[in-house]
Amino acid sequence: MPTDASAIQLVLSADPALMAIVWLSLIVSLSAVGFATLIGLPVGAAVALLRFPGREAAIVTLNALMGLPPVVVGLAVYLLLSRSGPLGSWGLLFTPQAMVIAQTVLVAPIIAALARQTIEDLWAEYREELAALNVGPLRRLATLIWDARFSLLTALLAGFGRAAAEVGAIIIVGGVGSLKGALVASILVGELNTLGVMFLPRYAMLFTYVLVIVILLVRPQGLFGREV
Repeated sequence: MPTDASAIQLVLSADPALMAIVWLSLIVSLSAVGFATLIGLPVGAAVALLRFPGREAAIVTLNALMGLPPVVVGLAVYLLLSRSGPLGSWGLLFTPQAMVIAQTVLVAPIIAALARQTIEDLWAEYREELAALNVGPLRRLATLIWDARFSLLTALLAGFGRAAAEVGAIIIVGGVGSLKGALVASILVGELNTLGVMFLPRYAMLFTYVLVIVILLVRPQGLFGREV
């Protein structure tokens, strides 16, 4: 990739190296959302429909995990996949597969928490009708998921937004080459994303974008980045 080319020139000319990076990012994010859906949707549905000891604690945990700092997740995945880690023999460290694993861990709690809330609300609304029709558990779950498909799609989009946007946001907010900046920024972005998902799920990523815009206007080098 030419070092003297501007970002706009690279985009307009569809630079092959840039397009490869964009394509890889898209594939990784979509794959992570897919795996997170397979994990988060059943977990959210189970917490919504089943009554078991510790259910309230499980709900609190799901909501708290929506704000997982990406740096913490990245460090945990690194330790698992490093040569001395329990999964080091898999040889996945510094590969796209490792990126998918890390992003799946970030996205799954978002999908699980939003799915739980959506399905629980519908279950409270349709419980008597489904009970009167003597609908079995699996059919009951399928009915609720189908009826909530558009709301659940919003949950998937919120998960994709976090998977696709947070790395760039952390670099901009924290500052390139700053470990302290990356840690602080990951916490800020994670908490803002959690607030957005809880109160304005359809516009959750706006919180992150507003933070990025403010940092770019006030301190372009990032919170802890060096001026150039």
